[in-house]
Amino acid sequence: MGFLLRLWAMIGKEALQLRRDRLTFAMMFGLPIMQLVLFGFAINSDPKGLPTAVLQSDNSKLTRALVAAVGNTGYFSSTQAVSTEAEADELLQRGAVQFIITIPGDFTRKLIRHETAQVAIEADGTDPATVGGALAAIGQAASQTLARELSGPLASYGTPAAPVDIVLHRRYNPEGITRFNIVPGLLGVILTMTMVMMTALAVTRERERGTMENLLAMPVRPIEVMAGKIAPYVLIGGVQVAVVLVAAKILFAVPFVGSFALFGAATLLFITVSLAIGFTFSTIAQNQLQAMQMSFFFLMPSILLSGFAFPFRGMPAWAQAIGEGLPVTHFLRIVRGLMLKGASLEQISGEIAVLAFMLILVSALAISRYRVTLD
Repeated sequence: MGFLLRLWAMIGKEALQLRRDRLTFAMMFGLPIMQLVLFGFAINSDPKGLPTAVLQSDNSKLTRALVAAVGNTGYFSSTQAVSTEAEADELLQRGAVQFIITIPGDFTRKLIRHETAQVAIEADGTDPATVGGALAAIGQAASQTLARELSGPLASYGTPAAPVDIVLHRRYNPEGITRFNIVPGLLGVILTMTMVMMTALAVTRERERGTMENLLAMPVRPIEVMAGKIAPYVLIGGVQVAVVLVAAKILFAVPFVGSFALFGAATLLFITVSLAIGFTFSTIAQNQLQAMQMSFFFLMPSILLSGFAFPFRGMPAWAQAIGEGLPVTHFLRIVRGLMLKGASLEQISGEIAVLAFMLILVSALAISRYRVTLD
């Protein structure tokens, strides 16, 4: 009987502590729910509705039917007409479109002459998983459309073989090598995991070690405390970046065709944003366990919704909206754009502006939270 009473007392004590630790209690239910929602609804390995630019030099009935058929596959949407190759290349390099469909001016004339006409499909191959299904669908759509259009009085213009030759070109990653996409993405994930987690323990470590009083007694402002806490980790982040870049070049032969200076500046900005987020977590958490839990809760969507593990454009609109609010999403676009595409400052300026805005917003929140801690 005494054993049961003591056991019941211990169970009651643990339940009371768990009830008081609301953050841990919420994480126990929040993490499984988040995993179910993300894996069940947000993740899609066969993305559709991919933005496409059409360079159409032949505006005949056949070519219009072909463009419409491409859109009807479901893989291509938001098609926008462009007038020059330079305009189309700019859209593809900037990431505004996933495909360029080029229909030459002699398309209809070659069909009428019983010659094989060509349609060029240029795809942004930085993420092979994004374009695989779309490229497989376009050939079938073209064949079915022309078989339907070249019937009746136009049947004599068809040929026994396929009348259209689909010329596929994967830009920036012609061989569709997966590691060219994964390794640059790993840089963002590694920095997110280490930078956020390390600084998330900054203030909570001071509190648990009993040195918080000494810190509060120092004549320093909140922004100075924040800068002092995160500054050493900037150097650590720089070392991590160097290690990943060397491994990417030597072990995986990942190309780097962009500007190293621009890459360094953008990476420094991302490291600072991640450190500021971790410092904000440390001002909210009551202990190191809670800080670790918050870091893990932030890391999971950063991996799943940023475009690292799964195609970003394959996710539903609400998941993409969440992904746009994650710093690593914009950093991955910068890294892949610089390493694989040789993007210019103008082409990635939008992503850099978003990261700068996030830094200002998170820093203001962290400083305001630290002022609360001082009180």
